Amino acid sequence: MKLIRLVLGKIILAADFVFTPSGVKRDPAKQAEIDAETANYSLYQFEACPFCVKVRRTIKRQSLKIELRDAKNNEDHKAELLAGGGRVKVPCLRIDNNGETTWMYESSDIMAFLEKQYP
Repeated sequence: MKLIRLVLGKIILAADFVFTPSGVKRDPAKQAEIDAETANYSLYQFEACPFCVKVRRTIKRQSLKIELRDAKNNEDHKAELLAGGGRVKVPCLRIDNNGETTWMYESSDIMAFLEKQYP
C-alpha cells in the first residue's frame, strides 16, 4: 500500500507541476491589499495529497500568498494542527482575524471561501 501511495503521489505532483495554472493579474495596489490580508492565513497540508493539490491550485489561480505548512513531515505544524483544529486532517486553512482563529477543513469549503473572498 505504501508503494502505491508513493507512486500515485509522485504522479500527482508531476501532473500538478506540468499543468500549473497561471495566476490572476491584479492592480498592484489591490494585490498588495490582498497579500496583507492573506498573510494571516496558513494552509496545513501534505505535499502529495490530491485534495491539498486542488487547494494549492486554487491559491495559485487566485494569486494568493498563503503560507503552506507541511503537517506530515514537520512535527511542529502537525502539533499546531492537532491542538488548534482538533485533528490531523488536511487540507486545513487557518485564518487568524483580529485575535480570533478559525480552522477550516474540507477542500471544497476552502476553495469556495477563497474564490468568494478574492474573485
